[in-house]
Amino acid sequence: MRGPDRRTMRARSLRRAATQAELKRWNHLRSRALGGCKLVRQDPIGPFIVDFVCRERRLVVEVDGGQHATARRDPARDQWLADPGYRVLRFRNNDVLGNLGGVLETIARALEEERPPHPPCLRAALARRPLPARGAR
Repeated sequence: MRGPDRRTMRARSLRRAATQAELKRWNHLRSRALGGCKLVRQDPIGPFIVDFVCRERRLVVEVDGGQHATARRDPARDQWLADPGYRVLRFRNNDVLGNLGGVLETIARALEEERPPHPPCLRAALARRPLPARGAR
Protein backbone atom coordinates (compact mmCIF):
# COMPACT_ATOMS: atom_id res chain seq x y z
CA MET A 1 0.00 0.00 0.00
CA ARG A 2 1.27 3.40 -0.95
CA GLY A 3 1.31 6.31 1.47
CA PRO A 4 -0.46 9.64 1.00
CA ASP A 5 0.88 11.95 -1.70
CA ARG A 6 2.31 15.44 -1.13
CA ARG A 7 -0.99 17.22 -1.76
CA THR A 8 -2.81 15.05 0.77
CA MET A 9 -0.12 15.67 3.39
CA ARG A 10 -0.28 19.42 2.69
CA ALA A 11 -4.10 19.38 2.97
CA ARG A 12 -3.86 17.62 6.33
CA SER A 13 -1.39 20.19 7.65
CA LEU A 14 -3.66 23.02 6.47
CA ARG A 15 -6.59 21.43 8.33
CA ARG A 16 -4.55 21.39 11.52
CA ALA A 17 -3.49 25.04 11.04
CA ALA A 18 -6.93 26.44 10.17
CA THR A 19 -7.60 30.12 10.78
CA GLN A 20 -10.22 31.29 13.26
CA ALA A 21 -12.51 32.26 10.37
CA GLU A 22 -12.15 28.84 8.70
CA LEU A 23 -12.91 27.02 11.95
CA LYS A 24 -15.92 29.23 12.67
CA ARG A 25 -17.36 28.55 9.23
CA TRP A 26 -16.46 24.85 9.29
CA ASN A 27 -18.52 24.35 12.44
CA HIS A 28 -21.60 25.54 10.48
CA LEU A 29 -20.83 23.58 7.30
CA ARG A 30 -19.82 20.16 8.60
CA SER A 31 -22.06 17.11 8.87
CA ARG A 32 -24.38 18.20 6.04
CA ALA A 33 -25.56 21.08 8.23
CA LEU A 34 -26.17 23.43 5.31
CA GLY A 35 -28.87 22.31 2.91
CA GLY A 36 -28.02 18.64 3.44
CA CYS A 37 -24.94 19.03 1.22
CA LYS A 38 -21.64 17.41 2.12
CA LEU A 39 -18.77 19.87 2.29
CA VAL A 40 -15.19 18.93 3.01
CA ARG A 41 -12.35 21.24 3.97
CA GLN A 42 -8.82 21.64 2.66
CA ASP A 43 -9.39 19.26 -0.22
CA PRO A 44 -7.01 18.83 -3.18
CA ILE A 45 -8.48 19.55 -6.63
CA GLY A 46 -5.90 19.26 -9.37
CA PRO A 47 -2.80 21.24 -8.35
CA PHE A 48 -4.72 23.31 -5.77
CA ILE A 49 -5.99 22.78 -2.24
CA VAL A 50 -9.33 24.54 -1.75
CA ASP A 51 -10.65 25.67 1.63
CA PHE A 52 -14.10 24.04 1.30
CA VAL A 53 -15.76 22.12 -1.52
CA CYS A 54 -19.11 20.48 -2.18
CA ARG A 55 -18.26 18.09 -4.99
CA GLU A 56 -21.90 17.11 -5.50
CA ARG A 57 -22.88 20.72 -6.29
CA ARG A 58 -19.44 21.61 -7.72
CA LEU A 59 -19.06 24.59 -5.38
CA VAL A 60 -15.75 25.80 -3.96
CA VAL A 61 -15.78 28.21 -1.01
CA GLU A 62 -12.62 30.14 -0.16
CA VAL A 63 -11.91 32.15 3.00
CA ASP A 64 -9.29 34.77 2.17
CA GLY A 65 -7.08 36.70 4.52
CA GLY A 66 -5.51 40.06 3.78
CA GLN A 67 -2.81 38.54 1.57
CA HIS A 68 -5.44 37.76 -1.08
CA ALA A 69 -6.40 41.41 -1.58
CA THR A 70 -3.68 41.80 -4.20
CA ALA A 71 -3.09 38.15 -5.11
CA ARG A 72 -2.60 37.91 -8.87
CA ARG A 73 -2.82 34.10 -8.77
CA ASP A 74 -6.44 33.92 -7.58
CA PRO A 75 -8.09 34.77 -10.95
CA ALA A 76 -5.98 32.13 -12.74
CA ARG A 77 -6.81 29.59 -10.02
CA ASP A 78 -10.53 30.44 -10.23
CA GLN A 79 -10.45 30.03 -14.02
CA TRP A 80 -8.66 26.69 -13.71
CA LEU A 81 -11.38 25.50 -11.29
CA ALA A 82 -14.17 26.89 -13.51
CA ASP A 83 -13.02 24.95 -16.57
CA PRO A 84 -14.22 21.56 -15.19
CA GLY A 85 -17.40 23.20 -13.88
CA TYR A 86 -16.63 24.37 -10.33
CA ARG A 87 -18.14 27.63 -9.08
CA VAL A 88 -15.95 29.61 -6.67
CA LEU A 89 -17.23 31.81 -3.83
CA ARG A 90 -14.69 33.97 -2.02
CA PHE A 91 -15.19 35.58 1.37
CA ARG A 92 -12.86 37.74 3.45
CA ASN A 93 -11.96 36.64 6.98
CA ASN A 94 -13.62 39.80 8.32
CA ASP A 95 -16.90 38.89 6.59
CA VAL A 96 -16.92 35.44 8.17
CA LEU A 97 -16.08 36.73 11.64
CA GLY A 98 -18.42 39.74 11.51
CA ASN A 99 -21.33 38.53 9.36
CA LEU A 100 -21.41 34.75 9.54
CA GLY A 101 -25.17 34.64 8.97
CA GLY A 102 -24.88 36.52 5.68
CA VAL A 103 -21.99 34.33 4.53
CA LEU A 104 -23.90 31.13 5.33
CA GLU A 105 -26.99 32.47 3.55
CA THR A 106 -24.92 33.20 0.42
CA ILE A 107 -23.44 29.69 0.49
CA ALA A 108 -26.89 28.13 1.04
CA ARG A 109 -28.29 30.03 -1.98
CA ALA A 110 -25.38 28.89 -4.14
CA LEU A 111 -25.93 25.28 -3.05
CA GLU A 112 -29.63 25.53 -3.95
CA GLU A 113 -28.94 26.81 -7.46
CA GLU A 114 -29.27 24.43 -10.35
CA ARG A 115 -26.35 22.04 -10.47
CA PRO A 116 -23.93 22.63 -13.30
CA PRO A 117 -23.57 19.61 -15.60
CA HIS A 118 -20.74 17.24 -14.80
CA PRO A 119 -18.14 16.83 -17.49
CA PRO A 120 -18.17 13.27 -18.90
CA CYS A 121 -15.08 12.30 -16.94
CA LEU A 122 -13.46 14.85 -14.64
CA ARG A 123 -10.32 12.79 -14.21
CA ALA A 124 -9.78 12.65 -17.98
CA ALA A 125 -10.54 16.38 -18.34
CA LEU A 126 -8.01 17.24 -15.64
CA ALA A 127 -5.38 14.94 -17.14
CA ARG A 128 -5.63 16.65 -20.55
CA ARG A 129 -5.35 20.19 -19.22
CA PRO A 130 -1.88 21.55 -18.65
CA LEU A 131 -1.04 22.88 -15.22
CA PRO A 132 -0.85 26.67 -14.91
CA ALA A 133 2.55 28.23 -15.54
CA ARG A 134 4.72 28.59 -12.44
CA GLY A 135 4.05 32.31 -12.05
CA ALA A 136 0.36 32.00 -12.99
CA ARG A 137 -0.71 29.64 -10.20
